[in-house]
Amino acid sequence: MDASEITAVVLTRDEERNLPRALTSLPRGCAILVLDACSTDRTVAYARGAGARVIERAWTDFVDARRFALANVETAWTLMLDADEALDDVARAAILDATADVDGYILRRSTSYRGKMLRMWRGEALLRLVRTARARVEAHPASGGTAALHERLACDGPVRELPGVLLHYSYPDAASYRTKFARYTAIEAEGRARSPMMLLREAVLVPVRFGNAMLRRGAVLDGPHGWIVAWYSALYPFVVAWKCRG
Repeated sequence: MDASEITAVVLTRDEERNLPRALTSLPRGCAILVLDACSTDRTVAYARGAGARVIERAWTDFVDARRFALANVETAWTLMLDADEALDDVARAAILDATADVDGYILRRSTSYRGKMLRMWRGEALLRLVRTARARVEAHPASGGTAALHERLACDGPVRELPGVLLHYSYPDAASYRTKFARYTAIEAEGRARSPMMLLREAVLVPVRFGNAMLRRGAVLDGPHGWIVAWYSALYPFVVAWKCRG
């Protein structure tokens, strides 16, 4: 695949720390579209300096922003990348080696917490490289409901998987993790109906989810960092239910 046929789309808001890593990981020669939500730092200046086309737009929600960005892509292929992500060398080369006989390609993502890639966040399959005309953006809230959150690309045609890893540097410290946890659970709660039975069910499932994360998904082997993330991940649906209790 020729890099000139690809536009890398990145959503930003005050991402001057992460954006250089994301953009320098891209295949050389691909177009870059940065949709910026009114950053107050040097994000926009860096993006323009790196040759990106920048659209500044007030923030609405994740799904709407992705759809708006996708609608503004002018190339045959779109690569969606978060500002706190980066392609490893294998994934970057694989994109250029990809053929155009499918409608999309899956990348496997690994996410870090406080500088360490965690086992329970390894190998997440995400459709990220898509034929622009065949792609759409859908919401996938982790706890169900209608919140415009955890958006994913989708297409109806055939897809394949690319080798390599999409590296996700989302949580450099505990404070950033807690902040995102609070924000996302609040957003998801807005898309859920109040239900005492749901709250009870999610409370009962907390230890089940924690045990699954620790044992089946390998968090026990990651030490204290993994145990903390496993616990908060198990709590997540319960906290969503609690916040929409009324």
